[in-house]
Amino acid sequence: MKNVLVVKANNRPASEAVSSKMYETFMNSIEGVNVTTFDVFAEDMPYFGQDLFNAFGKAESGEEMTDVEQRILAAKKKAMDALSAADVIVFAFPLWNLTIPAKLQTFIDYVYQAGYTFKYDENGQLVGLMGDKKVVILSARGGIYSTPEMAPLEMSATYVKNICAGVFGMEVIDEVIIEGHAAAPDQAENIIAEGLAKVEKAAKNLSAVLA
Repeated sequence: MKNVLVVKANNRPASEAVSSKMYETFMNSIEGVNVTTFDVFAEDMPYFGQDLFNAFGKAESGEEMTDVEQRILAAKKKAMDALSAADVIVFAFPLWNLTIPAKLQTFIDYVYQAGYTFKYDENGQLVGLMGDKKVVILSARGGIYSTPEMAPLEMSATYVKNICAGVFGMEVIDEVIIEGHAAAPDQAENIIAEGLAKVEKAAKNLSAVLA
């Protein structure tokens, strides 16, 4: 049985947040696979920075680590182990202030490692090391960013796809974006309903592919 890792990156309830509704719809529709949720807001995930590099040095030298250094090494390993075990990774996240939530950025920072998710070849070219894994993008944004004028400002779904496909070498097999429900509140109910129907279809298609 195939393993699906769902990276949930919104701690707002589904009654208030569309990407949380997308997560719930996906989880209620997927079947026939092993599904694990990695909730970046529920995990203990210290932010990527000098603490991690200090921990690397102390691990190599055998020095005693601080609490945060121990926590960040454990958190990084947990994220990498979850990614390694997955055949398909599903990201469920919002656009916040034109980009992804900081906690999702931390998850990506943890797994963005030379020799693990990518390498450089003899010509100095970046080569993805995760070509055997597939990705599904589920994202919500209240504004409309699919127009030529606004697309350059969208650094959320675009960023995740660039990392997964462009750096890690994964294949993006499906993408569902719900947008415009805040910009057009009179149409919000229909926009969200149509988007959630696409999420349900994406989950069922994935179930069929992985069966």
